[in-house]
Amino acid sequence: MRSVSLGVEAGETVALLGRSGSGKTTLLKIVNGLLRASAGEIRFEGKAAGEWDPIRLRRRMGYVIQDAGLFPHWTVAANVGLVPKLEEWPAEKARERVEQLLNMVGLPPEEFGARYPRQLSGGQKQRVGIARALAADPPLLLLDEPFAALDPITRFDLQQQFVELVRRFQKAALFVTHDVREAIAVGSRIALFQNGRLELVLPPREFLASEHAEARAFRVSL
Repeated sequence: MRSVSLGVEAGETVALLGRSGSGKTTLLKIVNGLLRASAGEIRFEGKAAGEWDPIRLRRRMGYVIQDAGLFPHWTVAANVGLVPKLEEWPAEKARERVEQLLNMVGLPPEEFGARYPRQLSGGQKQRVGIARALAADPPLLLLDEPFAALDPITRFDLQQQFVELVRRFQKAALFVTHDVREAIAVGSRIALFQNGRLELVLPPREFLASEHAEARAFRVSL
């Protein structure tokens, strides 16, 4: 990757849009400390990433991937409560947080808390993944094409719910997608990547009017 200068503020989602191999997921992994940049600097909560303990850094970021990446032998409640448990929250506080988030993502804990991932639909798994990402109240969410495998109706519902949760909790979010419709639906701004370069960063309305060749190419599918 090269020529990337990008910030994200509380309450906004920057949609990372680009073709496969354009560098979107690589950027998420660099932000999360899974990969190291050969040049430049990542800053998080006022500190360079290198000043953070890697484990502490990752626990301050919620990560959501396709199919949610849930632990199959853990219940829904246990999956959501993973980071609070690792952070040694008091049991009652962790339980209340899990119940609050399951209710917010439309999975009542009395009905879903004791289920296992195999007992959930794809959309329900992704809701659990979002709840888990929010559980320890991280300031930043990283989402790597989290809704790509879902049917269009479920995908639309989750996009709308995600936008509302980001606003309600005032989270900053980086959201990887190769779907321009999704980028417009969830993004406060759209960051367009091409061949490992960040080509432009624009609000959706300005992106739709951009004359950049790659932006025009994505708009063909609208």
